[in-house]
Amino acid sequence: MDIVLRGTVHADGEVIEDGWIAVENGKIAAVGRGEAPAAAILRDFGRSLILPGIIDGQTHATSYKGLPGLDDTSASALAGGVTTIVDMPYDEPLPLDRPERLAAKIDAIRAHSRCDVALYGTATVETGTAEIASLIEGGVAAFKISSFESSPTRFPRIGADLTLDLLETLAPTGLPLGLHNEDQEIVRSRVARMRVAGRDDIAAHSESRPLAAELAATAQFLALGHATGAHAHIVHISHGEGFAEVGAFAAIGAPVTGELCVHYLCFDADADGPELGARMKVNPPIRAGAIPGLWAAIRAGQVAFVSSDHASWPIDNKLGRSIFDAGAGVPGLETLLPAFVTAADAQGLDGARFAADLLAEKPARFFGIDDRKGSIAPGKDADFVIVERGDFVWSAAAAHDGLNWSPFEGRTFTARVAGTWLRGREVWDGRSVLSAPGDGIFLPRRTRGWFPDSREG
Repeated sequence: MDIVLRGTVHADGEVIEDGWIAVENGKIAAVGRGEAPAAAILRDFGRSLILPGIIDGQTHATSYKGLPGLDDTSASALAGGVTTIVDMPYDEPLPLDRPERLAAKIDAIRAHSRCDVALYGTATVETGTAEIASLIEGGVAAFKISSFESSPTRFPRIGADLTLDLLETLAPTGLPLGLHNEDQEIVRSRVARMRVAGRDDIAAHSESRPLAAELAATAQFLALGHATGAHAHIVHISHGEGFAEVGAFAAIGAPVTGELCVHYLCFDADADGPELGARMKVNPPIRAGAIPGLWAAIRAGQVAFVSSDHASWPIDNKLGRSIFDAGAGVPGLETLLPAFVTAADAQGLDGARFAADLLAEKPARFFGIDDRKGSIAPGKDADFVIVERGDFVWSAAAAHDGLNWSPFEGRTFTARVAGTWLRGREVWDGRSVLSAPGDGIFLPRRTRGWFPDSREG
């Protein structure tokens, strides 16, 4: 064998004390307990946990620096134990809605990324459904649209007519169509009311994007998905009622899923808003009193997976502006795993076990890359994260994202990423990122994904 790693191994749903993983040619060759096979290199991590490499199913790597932004984002990913990111299609300056833009992004991955990357595609009014087949052939893992327009070019609103066309087109393929789920008319009306009233705090942001706007957009989209038989996916649900909607449609046989971003589990609008202000501005907003309902959804198995929704905005995009003009989104790649484990621990759950499930195995299956990623099993890529347990205070000054600010600043986590391995190579040693730009690869979708009885492939 090339390498043997020892520690407490979380392998395919089993926790192996005094476990080992044998690696050969960048792949997992065997997993076991006790005496390990001979290898050229032995790395013993003692009592530390060895989890499958984390898959962050929602990142915005290129919103600030364009395609070269993959460098900083992927470095931050590796420092956070994330070996694969799934990047959103709303690139700066143009969305990934046609083959030539997909080719350009794949070229950028080969030039700039330090971790592996799967990709979302999208559709615009300009392209309609015309490029869907070409983007699927090019390897995109999923598609995403928005019911709210943040930018007329990069992040446009897609109406119900084109949404229906897209779902009908995607239904035979089994690929998911994700939705940014906010009702545009409700939000714009409520924002206007807040401006007239002179409200300009983080509470006004949350009130201007009420839960009703989120639930209305979610329900319409899921209904269209149900009518077409397409896999309809909500990319960020901020409240347990949203997962109840997904569950209700699933109960009548609709192929639907819902995703949770980690910040919704960690922050409360009333408790944290006055201190953090725009530093915790995200869309849909962080709500008051929502955390218990979200954990109930996790316990009920209603959450498909958990992501960071990492946004590569500098702090200048947040401060010194009206709350309604400040950028939405927070950095999150290096805090995804520690924050999730900490929050799960506080609920009395096994944070590491839930992380292996919701941050690795399930997103790998969702995006059709579970032939290579998502679990510690023979034949899979040798992607691992080494996790130390203890009390660790997060300092954004030490982050590798090129942003160096975080709503988690000063928080104490119960887990730390002490090492990351990508395809059999150590790429983070707990202090430094050891990979170079271009070491990452593009991961085309290969497997059937979430609904194995779909008509895909």
